[in-house]
Amino acid sequence: MVRIPDAKVALSTASVYPESTATAFEVAARLGYDGVEVMVWTDPVSQDIEALRRLSDYHQVPILAVHAPCLLITQRVWSTDPWVKLQRAQAAAEKLGASTVVVHPPFRWQRQYAKDFVTGIWRMADETDVRFAVENMYPWRYKDREMLAYAPEWDVTKDDYRHFTVDLSHTATARTDALAMIDRMGDRLGHVHLADGKGSAKDEHLVPGRGTQPCAELLERLALTGFDGHVVIEVNTRRAMSAAEREADLAEALAFTRLHLASPAARPAQSPRPAERAPRP
Repeated sequence: MVRIPDAKVALSTASVYPESTATAFEVAARLGYDGVEVMVWTDPVSQDIEALRRLSDYHQVPILAVHAPCLLITQRVWSTDPWVKLQRAQAAAEKLGASTVVVHPPFRWQRQYAKDFVTGIWRMADETDVRFAVENMYPWRYKDREMLAYAPEWDVTKDDYRHFTVDLSHTATARTDALAMIDRMGDRLGHVHLADGKGSAKDEHLVPGRGTQPCAELLERLALTGFDGHVVIEVNTRRAMSAAEREADLAEALAFTRLHLASPAARPAQSPRPAERAPRP
């Protein structure tokens, strides 16, 4: 007997890049994912709520989460004002039935945004049932130099948020202990970006099981604790030589996740064996 938590396994639309957001819905449906997380980026479809709704309805794949446009390449997507971006991400999640908005901590040069970020996230979280799950990041490295690019902290557990996202590619890049991080997150861990890494200075997003991160152990721990958030496959398939190779990687990631997102059910205690009788003389 095994115990499987209520967590759904979703595909990030970023996992099919350089293919389109629409392709991610097709792949998720074909492989049997429970849903998708929409990465809002430069693809116009990812920014269009009605287009996303049509894709979700056509493929019968629910949208479980929206990743706000927090990347360097999305600085002008949905406004240049970071709070407007979050407001639009919240509105998109509410209209699409997604339970979670994933958000990165600010870049250090976004000084006013960084100064108000923690209190601002709490204020927004109080106004909606959508979870704002703040994601752990990492120091930027070049050769032997390290740059702290995020504020207030790349290790988001040092600040007070209602919900967290843990990303195992980011723990690899940060060279931090992923299991210790989720222990610090505790019951505020609401969302998981499952990927792997080898500790490179680059954010690798390998298929789970191909790096050094405790992907299996984390999933097994989630199963034991009855985790009810979402586990999102967010991997890099840009080097795939064909659509079939990309799909094989995403099928492998899904199989790995479903295999380990389970734990042995508690077994009833067995009565001790009766003591053996001494042989009669």
